[in-house]
Amino acid sequence: MRTTQLYAPTLRETPAEAEVISHQLMLRAGMIRKAAGGVYTYLPLAWRVLKKIEEIVREEMDNAGGQELAMPIMQPAELWHETGRWDVYGDEMFRLKDRHNRDFCLGPTHEEMITTLVRSDVRSYRQLPLMLYQIQNKYRDEIRPRFGLMRGREFIMKDLYSFDKDEEGLDISYKKMYDAYTNIFSRCGLNFRAVEADGGAIGGSNTHEFMVIAESGEAAIVYCEACDYAANVEKAELKPILAGKEAELPLEIVDTPNTKTIEAVSQYLGVDIKKNIKAVAFQNEKDEVILAFVRGDHEVNDVKLQNAVGAIVLRMASEEAILAVGGVPGFMSPIGIKGATIVVDATVMEMYNAVAGANQVDKHYKNINPKRDFKDVLVTDIRLIQVGDPCPHCGKPLKTARGIEAGQVFKLGTKYSKALKAMYLDENGREKPMVMGCYGVGVSRTMAAAIEQNFDEHGIIWPAAIAPYTVVIVPINTKDAEQMEIAEKLYEELKAAKIEVLLDDRKERAGVKFKDADLIGYPLRITVGPKAVNEGTVEIKVRRTGEAFDYTQDKYLANVQRLLATL
Repeated sequence: MRTTQLYAPTLRETPAEAEVISHQLMLRAGMIRKAAGGVYTYLPLAWRVLKKIEEIVREEMDNAGGQELAMPIMQPAELWHETGRWDVYGDEMFRLKDRHNRDFCLGPTHEEMITTLVRSDVRSYRQLPLMLYQIQNKYRDEIRPRFGLMRGREFIMKDLYSFDKDEEGLDISYKKMYDAYTNIFSRCGLNFRAVEADGGAIGGSNTHEFMVIAESGEAAIVYCEACDYAANVEKAELKPILAGKEAELPLEIVDTPNTKTIEAVSQYLGVDIKKNIKAVAFQNEKDEVILAFVRGDHEVNDVKLQNAVGAIVLRMASEEAILAVGGVPGFMSPIGIKGATIVVDATVMEMYNAVAGANQVDKHYKNINPKRDFKDVLVTDIRLIQVGDPCPHCGKPLKTARGIEAGQVFKLGTKYSKALKAMYLDENGREKPMVMGCYGVGVSRTMAAAIEQNFDEHGIIWPAAIAPYTVVIVPINTKDAEQMEIAEKLYEELKAAKIEVLLDDRKERAGVKFKDADLIGYPLRITVGPKAVNEGTVEIKVRRTGEAFDYTQDKYLANVQRLLATL
């Protein structure tokens, strides 16, 4: 490709709308243009990157036994009604009606569609296992689309679904996909971690997220350097923290005027914040009140709490709802509450002579001993992990990082096959539900994540495997016939060697071309200048390191191939 023919309108200034590096650089490098909030046109350079990522994904899916198909983006509502997700999926679903007033949605995911397809054709255990996948656009009406391709309303995704006879078969399929995903992100040249995660709206008993490590990542993860444990903060396992054993003192109520916060109570009573019990009140989709209690220096993990009580959604409780169950905002404890679900973090149950609200205005209990004083409560891990918490596997202090979720693998079990009656006959002729898995890669998000991890003050630094072009040739002076002759010769030689090369034949100053080459991020830049004419040497510069090497024209090609193999 020649730059004079390439549609890549670069920008010198960063658009004000762009918040994160990937968004800024893709706009400036002429890779995307905004069509609407969260909706983008992919220009040729971006499309080349996406196709490379897709090809890596396809190869790994096919190698693992996946078969590619294409399902409709527009899905009938009846399928979603069968699983009950039409009403609970939420406002993120794009819903529409046809001229006959039938309800449809633009597919945010395809569990219903693929399960319905398979149930119509698969009857026997002999037809299992089965792994089917597609690469297509998905649609989710984000409340606030932001960060460019990181959180859009239209995006490209690969989703594969596995169907097995039993849990043992699912374990095998899951391992195949886990390994395939490891290969995908490794081949894309990314630094990533597979972390334990929560299933969210899709559900499932076991799931891992593949996080591309980047400071700009929305997700916080914890990991242990002493063992292989890693999880996102919503999923991270936490063992109870055991307090030093004390003699249990009698429960008493004390006055605590104007102390609605944990900090105020601690200061007023002169007790360590770790001796306090914090209350947070929620309501679920049925308006039922759920009261969560954690140690004073801890925070409630909403996802763990939601899973513990089986809620579809949780929102902060109203003052009226709290009062109706016997609580008083700012002065709550489980003692005396009626009509609410009470969830107490396991660490709280190990406390002695603690402080908590007395469910009266300006009053608190002293000397609460939860094992003695808390009745009819659900005890489980509902706290948010903190830096330095012990690893649940080996006990060493955990570390934190930020990541961008680029892929996720789920064990769905029989959640969808039972709801949609996707059954098969086993070896004994008995009817059983298929056991399913679901595996997604955000193709467009992976492109953005690669930039978030690979950039400098000059622009993008593409890993060679997914770069739009791996080499750019920059003649210093396009008016110099000898320089252009050499540049054309190199261009044809690189093409013949199956190397993706761009010849910058614009009649621009060399500095402009260099800036664009760095902005777009081609892994290697070959400069053809006076030395090429006078000495027969060309300069090869490595974008990632900034290193520059002079090679004679009879040796440059072998060195281009060698350098690309390291990038």
